[in-house]
Amino acid sequence: MRRLIILLALVRSVSGQADFWDLPPIRYSDTRAEDSLSRLAADLASGAKKVEGGSELERLRFVLRELDVPEESQVMVFSKTSHQNALIHPKNPRALYFSEEAYVGYVPGGAIEAVVVDPRLGPVFYLIEPGGPQGLKIERDLSNCMSCHGTARTENVPGMQIRSVYPNADGHPLLSMGTSHVNHDTPLAERWGGYYVTGRSSLPHLGNRTYEEDGPDEPLPSDLRDLREKIDVTKYPRATSDIVALMVLEHQCRMHNLLTAASLQYQRAHFLGRALDPSADPDLGSAGRVADGAAERIVACLLFKDEVDPGDGIEGGEAFQKTFTARFPRTKNGGSLADFKLYGRLFKNRCSYMIYSRSFQDLPPRVKQAVLLKLKAVLAGEDAAYDWLKASERKRIGEILAETVPGWPG
Repeated sequence: MRRLIILLALVRSVSGQADFWDLPPIRYSDTRAEDSLSRLAADLASGAKKVEGGSELERLRFVLRELDVPEESQVMVFSKTSHQNALIHPKNPRALYFSEEAYVGYVPGGAIEAVVVDPRLGPVFYLIEPGGPQGLKIERDLSNCMSCHGTARTENVPGMQIRSVYPNADGHPLLSMGTSHVNHDTPLAERWGGYYVTGRSSLPHLGNRTYEEDGPDEPLPSDLRDLREKIDVTKYPRATSDIVALMVLEHQCRMHNLLTAASLQYQRAHFLGRALDPSADPDLGSAGRVADGAAERIVACLLFKDEVDPGDGIEGGEAFQKTFTARFPRTKNGGSLADFKLYGRLFKNRCSYMIYSRSFQDLPPRVKQAVLLKLKAVLAGEDAAYDWLKASERKRIGEILAETVPGWPG
């Protein structure tokens, strides 16, 4: 009888079209977030912290500092493909900033948007506006963001996506011309439509221009030093939209989504397993299968499966690369997962720096164990499906992980 009651409750949940992450045990929308931005909101409300400065740029820089998001990561998107479309156009693009733990969006004249990783819930979405007792009003968003950031394109969990579109002169995407959802496996010829791209690529792309229906749509090469001839750069912290930062962001969003999906789907499977048979170990049943399946997908992305060759060379600004590489550990011999190569592939050592992220470290233990064991087996040469990694690179990666990743299996 108890199992029948549980099954009926599950059927009602499905028929009510509730997203699985809003069901027990996760209850995404009803659970209080405990991320860095929720703590900042509490500190502002109590007076423990105060906003430094009153201008738009000062408020933005305050948020970036508090979230430890480097302004050197700035990239610019001018297509109307976000919450603040009325403000976005080629002369007033939306700036994006990111770290391995948070994402910040900023449109001059509008609000600041933020996505911050919570240890249990994954990405949590916020809108930050002027106001409040200390100059900023921080509110969690549970409705507007999920229409785009909680779909099959984000692994059916709250997550991030990067789109490449064909924007017209006002920034409206010409959807009849197509759209691409960009990851590290997307050809450069399909990337960056609706984005400004500073730096140089040996391969053509869709950035830095607008389009007309039935007009030319072929990718073109570009070599843009900064955006001073495109926009009023004084409205932003920097005058660039770095090509290397864009490529890192595209990989990272896919990685983040896979980690979030693994965590939330495992939590749900473990809960259901316990509910249906309290005497059984869910890790020996469906929850274990969810963990092992997630590990396969995570390891493939960690090791840059199907990464597109960026050609003879990508040249970005030194500021982003210097700031980015300094965020991650090095071995005693100087080895790092954050060193760039920028020809043939993005990184010298093709194992993602996202293994150091909170999203990875906070994975349920059963999931993280499955990932680490699979990763170690691949690096030991036990899986021929990973033949894009030569023995010398696998050896370098293994040595770096053994020295820098807590819990690396001995």
